[in-house]
Amino acid sequence: MARAFVQGRFQDLPTQPRVPHDYFTTPSKEVVVPRTELGDVRIHYRELGTGEPLLLVHGLMTTSYSFRYVLAELARTRRVIALDLPGAGRSDMVRGSYAPDVLARFLGHFMTTVGIEGSDVVGNSMGGYLTMRLAVERPELVRRLVCIHAPMFPSARFQALRLATRLPGASALLHAIVARDPLRWAHRNVHYFDESLKSLEEAEEYGRPLAARDGCDAFFRYLSETLDPRAFAAFARTLEATRPFPVPLLLLYTREDDPMVPPEVGRRLARTIPDAKMVWLDRASHFPHVDAPAATLAAIGGFLGLSR
Repeated sequence: MARAFVQGRFQDLPTQPRVPHDYFTTPSKEVVVPRTELGDVRIHYRELGTGEPLLLVHGLMTTSYSFRYVLAELARTRRVIALDLPGAGRSDMVRGSYAPDVLARFLGHFMTTVGIEGSDVVGNSMGGYLTMRLAVERPELVRRLVCIHAPMFPSARFQALRLATRLPGASALLHAIVARDPLRWAHRNVHYFDESLKSLEEAEEYGRPLAARDGCDAFFRYLSETLDPRAFAAFARTLEATRPFPVPLLLLYTREDDPMVPPEVGRRLARTIPDAKMVWLDRASHFPHVDAPAATLAAIGGFLGLSR
């Protein structure tokens, strides 16, 4: 049995993941989201199933591929749409502000463009943070929200990140480091409870967008702007003043000491939003839909009322 959060060597990664999936056979689509604060943005997304819409929003360093183990099951009863955010995956590597309020509003524009206003939404990690902001600003767009292990407060980690990204030449330095071997970078900076779930396929999926300068620039903007601790602090104050939360909310966090988002974030968020439903998972990371897809599906299905 793999030890929790112990990263293996990149050179030992299998070509294909040991747990198979059907992500690459899921129909892929593209749409141009017009007249946003980021301009006209071409967005790649995967769509599967029929029925009421369900939007999936991935986190930092990942793409819609991160939902590979839950897409098909969710699509048994729903029209599931999983997008690549601007500057991620196969979507446009746009320039402009990556401030969290800008990206939250962009999600709203995307939902309008593909005709899924008022849908259920699942956001993971950074995607959970952005969809929380969307639900507060535009609650008419979100029927119910599942927030999976999102960062939400200005911790010391994010304070240090802000200082680092503001050093002279920080963006160029990041590009020089990442471009040296983007697949190794992706392997090293995505963490699972069970690291044996990783593969070269995944490293390629997450590392490829970082190989080009515009992709690395977009990643830097996510680090320096989207995850700005000042924006976390301001939004935390907004949450304190927003009672009750404007849409039904499920907080899905793991009890494990995740290297990126510790469980204390979930506990603090549950205290901040006492009307939210809280579900804790075991033996998972802040990507429980990869580490523990069955338990994640059970929690999401129970909250959204999914049935076969």
